[in-house]
Amino acid sequence: MNATRPSSDDLVTLSLQLRRPVRDVVDIPARCVCGNPVVATTAPRLSNGIPFPTTFYLTHPAATAAVSRLEAAGVMAQMNDRLGDDDKLAARYRAAHEDYLARRDDVRQRAGLDPVWEIEGISAGGMPQRVKCLHVLAGHSLAAGPGANPLGDEVVELIATEFSTLRCVCARSWDHDAQVPDQDLSRHVRRRNQGYAAESAEAPTHPEETP
Repeated sequence: MNATRPSSDDLVTLSLQLRRPVRDVVDIPARCVCGNPVVATTAPRLSNGIPFPTTFYLTHPAATAAVSRLEAAGVMAQMNDRLGDDDKLAARYRAAHEDYLARRDDVRQRAGLDPVWEIEGISAGGMPQRVKCLHVLAGHSLAAGPGANPLGDEVVELIATEFSTLRCVCARSWDHDAQVPDQDLSRHVRRRNQGYAAESAEAPTHPEETP
């Protein structure tokens, strides 16, 4: 993973992409060929105290829209069926879960945080037993590189005609001249006092569901 620390311009771009103030970004592990962020590495505990399981957050609107279309087309259900039938694929997916946890712990240490007990042993995207968010899997693959997450790699391949880090579509993917958002209305913030730990494993974790 060839991650770089976010610049002030990166943070502005991320806020415009997400249409909310960006939070607690540790680095940028995947970029468009033009240099704009595609994935943001987020600290596992936000500065407001909320645990945040989605370490590798897919931010580029063209990518998130393409992945949403795959979800709408039933790709998650197909992948879940394959996990039940293919022991080798299931084993590789479990390894992806362990990889995610290890990378998150590295991010935690680099961010100078104590262990985040609320999400201990919980990765994201439904790993290791099922698929519940293709955005998470794609973010993991784009951040970690090919081979870390087999189903994430498939998602990246499936959206390649619509989005690729090697082909820039940034100019038409978000409003570059918009005012930078200053209000955070995300579900993670609204859940602050609503028993987050009990629902961490099932919480929506991609930009389409956490605006």
